Amino acid sequence: MNNNNHTKFYWEIDIPIFKNNVILKDLGIALGIPFGLLIFILFIISGGDISADGIGYPLITIGLLFVFGILFIMLVYGGKYSAGYLIDSKGILNYTQKKQAKQNRIINTLLVVVGLLSGKPSTAGAGILAQSRQSVFIKWESIRKVKIYPSSKSIVVKGGFAEKIALFCSDDNFDYVKDIILSKVNVNGE
Repeated sequence: MNNNNHTKFYWEIDIPIFKNNVILKDLGIALGIPFGLLIFILFIISGGDISADGIGYPLITIGLLFVFGILFIMLVYGGKYSAGYLIDSKGILNYTQKKQAKQNRIINTLLVVVGLLSGKPSTAGAGILAQSRQSVFIKWESIRKVKIYPSSKSIVVKGGFAEKIALFCSDDNFDYVKDIILSKVNVNGE
């Protein structure tokens, strides 16, 4: 490994969304918590009887949202996340590859427009927030935690609040990337 502070290392990779444990875990948290709470509340309201009047419709709607979400990801993105990375002397940059970034920009713009026209600021805010996360940079000195997943060739680095990058590597560059990160950061890999 070259520890030269002027060295830049970059790569791009397509990751199957529904086959990567790191992505599935984050999706589970992002979708599982709100929908899980909603299902729990419906279960409590119904007194444990999900066949009670008015309970089936929301449960079916939640199920359909999951199915349509999966179909949307498969149709629009081909079931893949197209990530790019740049590691240099300053830190780690994670960006969405150009083709997928263009698709994201269109979808995020539609979210903002629909949110504004329908008077739903949360929908518009979701579009703005999603667009702002197309490129994420974490400085070396900001990284507080490194978690290494050898089986999926993934490394998750966390900095301050809302600073998180999942680096998806190939068989060829995983050890190299892991060595760079561990040599630059003052934390132990887990």
